[in-house]
Amino acid sequence: MSRELERALDLVTEIRDFPEPGVLFRDLTPLFGDADAFRHVIDALGEAVGEGVDRLAAVEARGFVLAAALGYARGLGVALVRKPGKLPNVAGRVDYELEYGTATLELPMGSVNKGERVAIVDDVLATGGTVAATAELLASAGAEVTGVTVVLELTELDGRSRLGSVPVHALRKV
Repeated sequence: MSRELERALDLVTEIRDFPEPGVLFRDLTPLFGDADAFRHVIDALGEAVGEGVDRLAAVEARGFVLAAALGYARGLGVALVRKPGKLPNVAGRVDYELEYGTATLELPMGSVNKGERVAIVDDVLATGGTVAATAELLASAGAEVTGVTVVLELTELDGRSRLGSVPVHALRKV
């Protein structure tokens, strides 16, 4: 890992007991606010995604920031996986478990095409529920998930195990 990328990742802060007691939240806001750090992270994510990808899928909301920048840099479109109630036309919906509760994600109609090779981009891989739900939505739309690329992976929560054979690339494992 380059010194610049290491410095960028060091900008991620930890906030205890957010969004509820017992949860250690990783805040990427300082990283997003530093132009050089953000550029190094996007470049590293681009290398991790690799070649042969037709589209990126981003998970609301921080995944949107990362995937939009990465999509622009790589010339790829981005499918925005949303929380419920945000879309007029829903192609698919899935309920899943989080580290601290349950949630639902929806895929906009027409955001991926059958046979497309899609890489999922998000900020943090924790228990794997959000990313596994996203992969399920993409598969139900006929897309092939090529991998998952995240800034941080919380290894003690073993989210990677929920993804089966889908490759996971994390810029930093904590």
